This record gives sequence, structure tokens and C-alpha cells, in this order.
Amino acid sequence: MAKDKPWGGRFTRPTDEFVEEFTASIDFDKRLYRQDIRGSIAHARMLGRQGIITAADVESIIAGLEDILRQIEAGTFDFSVSLEDIHMNIEARLSSNIGEAGKRLHTGRSRNDQVALDIRLYLRDEIKEVNDQLDQLIDSLLDQAESHLGDIMPGYTHLQTAQPILFSHHLLAYVEMFKRDKGRMADCLKRMNALPLGAGALAGTTFPIDREFVAELLEFPGVTRNSLDSVSDRDFALEFLSAAAILMMHLSRFSEELIIWSTSEFRFIELSDAFCTGSSIMPQKKNPDVPELVRGKTGRVYGNLIALLTVMKGLPLAYNKDMQEDKEPLFDTIDTVKGSLRVFAEMVRDMRINTDRMRSAAAAGFSTATDVADYLVRKGLPFRDAHEVVGKAVRYCVEASKDLPELTLAEWRAFSGKIDEDIRDAITLEASVNSRRATGGTALERVREEIERARNR
Repeated sequence: MAKDKPWGGRFTRPTDEFVEEFTASIDFDKRLYRQDIRGSIAHARMLGRQGIITAADVESIIAGLEDILRQIEAGTFDFSVSLEDIHMNIEARLSSNIGEAGKRLHTGRSRNDQVALDIRLYLRDEIKEVNDQLDQLIDSLLDQAESHLGDIMPGYTHLQTAQPILFSHHLLAYVEMFKRDKGRMADCLKRMNALPLGAGALAGTTFPIDREFVAELLEFPGVTRNSLDSVSDRDFALEFLSAAAILMMHLSRFSEELIIWSTSEFRFIELSDAFCTGSSIMPQKKNPDVPELVRGKTGRVYGNLIALLTVMKGLPLAYNKDMQEDKEPLFDTIDTVKGSLRVFAEMVRDMRINTDRMRSAAAAGFSTATDVADYLVRKGLPFRDAHEVVGKAVRYCVEASKDLPELTLAEWRAFSGKIDEDIRDAITLEASVNSRRATGGTALERVREEIERARNR
């Protein structure tokens, strides 16, 4: 019957059975139970402190909520679809267990500000976990960078050989990306870390509540400043989804490189068997399923961001039922990001690097052509003229099936009389790498410094 609902006083007919299932959120929002109970305990303490309910009621409510928490974590709590969501499931059980005191808990609040609180508490916990996992991935990258300090690989633009770089320098590029991802998560945390409880349904409450006291109990540095905004916006969740989408983009780019590097054509790395699968028909196959799947999961995280943006784009103030659709994209993104980070940290730590293959690839493809141009500039030739000279030398090598280090001094001097025997020392892989000493460059001394800097951070 409608009167059995916590809001049933206004209604004379029961909710349609399918509508009840269609509008319920308990199947997915039950994961908020810890946050819901924590928020309710803080709210009860405040109500008692303000004299809105008795001290005896507070004690009874807290004991009842702690008992429900134990039941949920023991798996003995039966969730009811008819009670719609995590809030009403807990409140109904509390009232059933402790009587009238349980019915007083909801004084001075609404499910609107309650769910806004639960999501913020939940997201605050999850952001900390995501950043912890980012630290683990960064540590894995730094371990590999330290282990292979000095090993040279080809750097690419347009996936064409460009210039030789240190493999460690390449890994540190991802360290920088993931450090920025941590920064975005921390920035998101700053903006969402305000207490919305006390906003009520949309206009605040007539009871003499102390929002700042609840904020202190729940470790919020402050409270939200507008009741309408408090219950009707989810920009903090959108900001998290946006930061998560960028993080997944970085993982996807890294995945693409690991997939390419592990091909028989490249053979730069070999992923551990623990992170690959085989073929049901081709016995020789070793497929990089983990990076492929992370690359694919990036799309669902993008989709979750667009989904919530679309939900929110046309909503008038304040709360609307549409906003129930905020949780599944958020939960799915959190699960996807955390799973991807966990598997990536372990996979990177265990991958084997084929340093000889990387070096031979770096030595091919005229990767030191720019160093020849720089050599000529130091001899007094304008860079554009030097660029043309080296371009002609490369064309000659292509036609003669040679590489630049194979040219004789006579062949070199046919392109420019400024070239002397010292050209050979100027275009070794080590000379090319170590000549790039400016901050952020690939020189060994710079890369060593950046590894130490990242460790210290």
C-alpha cells in the first residue's frame, strides 16, 4: 500500500510494480552504505547536541546504525526494491529495530542533501585510492627507468623514426602525465570536499542545525553555501569523470605503444605471460590482451562522462529524478580506472625490455640526421642551409642503400666542405642523446636527475 512508503501519506494508490522496479536505485546505490551510515551518525550527533532530539535517542540511533553496518558487511542484510534506495532501506530497518527514535533521524534533512553527502564522501575515499594506485604505477615506471638508464631507443614522430632517446626518458614522459593526473584528482577533491548536508530538499531547514559541526565530524573543511546548488548540481562528479577520462587516455596511449612494441616487427618488449593470452587456433600466438582491454575500456569511461553531461544539461533547479542516473556512470568509471591502474602497475613492473633490439632500431632510419645539421650549424652554416645539405645526404644514402655513419669523409665533403673527420663522433647514438642537456632533455645526466626528482616527490 502507498501508506507503507515513507512518503506515502500523499498517495491513495500503490506504485505500479514495474514502476517500482524501474525507479529503484538500490541495486547499485547500496555500495554507498558505509557513507550513508557515517553521515547519519554525524547527523544524529548534531541533532542531539542541538537539543533537537534527546541524548537517549542519539545513543539508540547510533547503536542501531552500527548494528546495521555489521549486518550489511556480514551479508545478512536484506535490501528491498520497494524501499527504493540505500537511504530508505537503512532508515526503515533502523525504525523497525529501535522504534520511534529511528523515525526521528531524518529530522532536518532530505534524501536530496543526504545523497549529495553520500556521493561526496564516497568519491573522496575513491579519489584517495586512485591517487595511491597512480603512485604505484609511477613507482613501476621509475623502477624500469632506473633499471634501463642509458639504454637507447628510437624516438618517433608520426610513428616514423625521428631521433634517438633514452628508453628511460620515454618512460618518464608517462610519469609526467600520471603526475598531472594526480594533480587533477587532487584539484577535484578540493572543490567537492564541502558538506552539502543541511540544504534539505532545496531551501534549507527550519530546525536550528549546526552544519559546521557536522562538517567537522565528517572531516569536511567547510560547508556548501547555497542550498539549491548543494542538492542540484553534480559538477564535482563531472570533474572527476573528466579527470578520469584524461587518465584513461594516458593509459590508452601507453597501451597502444606496448601493443606495438610487443609485435614481432618491433620486439622492443615482451609482456609477462601473466598479462597475455593465446589463440584457440594459432598455437604460436601471445596476445597483449591487457593493454588492448585497457585501450578499449577507455571508450566506456568517455561514454560515462558524456552520459552524465547529457543528464545534467537541461535540468532546472533543484533536484530532479534524472539525477539518479549519476551513480552508475560514476561507479563504473571508478571500478574501471582502479582496475586498469592496478593491472598496469603490475604489468609494467614485470615486462622484459629487449635493449639490443631497441638500440639497433635507433641506429637505423637516419635518426641522427638532425645531429648532422646541428654539427654544420656549429661550423657556421645557417640552419636552413644545413637542413638542405643533410636532406641531400639522406637522399643519397637512400639511393645507395647506406646509412649516414657508413658514408666516407669524401662522400660527406661532397655535400659540404665544412664536414671533417669529427663528424663521426658527432653522430653516434650516445653523442646524439647526451648532447641534449637542456632541462627536460634526453641526456643521461638530465634523465638521472628527473628520476631522482620524481622519487623525491
